[in-house]
Amino acid sequence: MYTLALQRSFSARHYLIGGDWGAENHPHEHPYRVEVRLSAGQLDAHGYLVDLDQLEQVLDACILAYRDRLLNELPDFVGLNPSIEHFARLFCIRFLQLLGDHRFEVVDIRIWEHEAAWASFREVFQWSSG
Repeated sequence: MYTLALQRSFSARHYLIGGDWGAENHPHEHPYRVEVRLSAGQLDAHGYLVDLDQLEQVLDACILAYRDRLLNELPDFVGLNPSIEHFARLFCIRFLQLLGDHRFEVVDIRIWEHEAAWASFREVFQWSSG
């Protein structure tokens, strides 16, 4: 299986809800890093898993929705604690919507909150032959 990955960094703010998380209950900023990993068993006619320019445009558009924002105020996070676990899933949903048609078998989004802490969300697709 082939895998292609791309990373970007951005800053955003959030505060945690639903528990006594100390300083995390107050708005604060994180230097997020997101990595998109796309996997499939076949390459296209050009020998690509995906056109890297297209992937960069989609990833940059996703980041634009979150960069320098307070995550708690965004419609995506209504009723959710803006943990990096939820963030990874919501980022994946947005990414797949912007990407449109694809033939990837696995899409994996990994988001780092800082250099030692990350969460990921993986979407696995089953394609039927024919």
